Amino acid sequence: MSEKNTISEKLKKLASSQLIIPIVALLILVIFNLIRDPSFFSIGIKSNNLGNRVLTGNLVSILNGASELVILAIGMTLVTSATKGQDISVGACAAIAGSVFVKILRAGNISVPLILAGVLVACVVAILFCLFNGTLIAKFNIQPMIASLILFTAGRPIAYWINGGATPNVESTLLGYLGGFIPGIPIPSPILIVILFVVLINLLLKKSTLGLYIQSVGINERASKLNGINPVFMKMVVFVVLGICVALAGSMNVCRIGLINHEKILLDIEMDAILAVAIGGNSLGGGKFKLSGSILGAYIIQALTTTLYAMKVSSTDIKAYKAIVIIIIVVVGSPVVKQWIGKIFKSITAKTVKTAKVEAK
Repeated sequence: MSEKNTISEKLKKLASSQLIIPIVALLILVIFNLIRDPSFFSIGIKSNNLGNRVLTGNLVSILNGASELVILAIGMTLVTSATKGQDISVGACAAIAGSVFVKILRAGNISVPLILAGVLVACVVAILFCLFNGTLIAKFNIQPMIASLILFTAGRPIAYWINGGATPNVESTLLGYLGGFIPGIPIPSPILIVILFVVLINLLLKKSTLGLYIQSVGINERASKLNGINPVFMKMVVFVVLGICVALAGSMNVCRIGLINHEKILLDIEMDAILAVAIGGNSLGGGKFKLSGSILGAYIIQALTTTLYAMKVSSTDIKAYKAIVIIIIVVVGSPVVKQWIGKIFKSITAKTVKTAKVEAK
């Protein structure tokens, strides 16, 4: 009886787990691709145009292509948790950060110190723009989506003005350190950057009270204030983190393509970042969050995109197919459906216990 109860309890916990939806969605994509094309997940090693031996394959493309989205999804998760809303200007702010990064690179001969300086300056600029949104939200209590609509509209024109109304390019093999490959290392550098960034963010949230304070403000701002937490300060902190995420994503994307195109750089990525948060099981109404869910959500979106491209779906149709699949995932992960699943498992548990009692007699 105790063993059956334990199994039932485990099933119940699994059904109510925040990660169950993204994990199931990812498994469905994996199984679908294995059936459709068993070689979809094959990984090979080839020489790139610089003569370096690098990893290739759809799996590498998914992990590599989702790098900017993963970083922005992390920042979006923290903002959502603390402010109970979403910043829709992350793509435009990334364009501004990317333009600043390019301007620094074009100021001298490209070197590793200059690249690092460019990323640092881009971080400072991106943080200032994100703090503009943060001030409107934290100080003036403007709804996050409305507050960020200003930079969503004006951000890309500002990015265009930074470089004098041009779309300059940058060329150097050193750009591979952020957007390509590091000589001698077959793994794409964006994947390595994401791993390092995720580790640092987790250390920051786990080894300090920051994660707890952010969630407290999102759950009940008034109660957190009574407990000595400054809600305004915590909201500004999450926008500082978002600024770093935005600058890193913008700089990485510039290094990938070797130029800044203010109209197309990370276009619509804010929508994917919000969806990654939702698919990851995090509430868009703020409060508790799980970064691992948002990270999984980002990789699910990229895996879906790569799958559709592999199926020869045209780029114009991909958004429609993605929308259909994402609607299904979000609906399945909604509180109503979760409650319904919970009732089913509760019914199964009750029947199991009843059966066990009958057997015991």
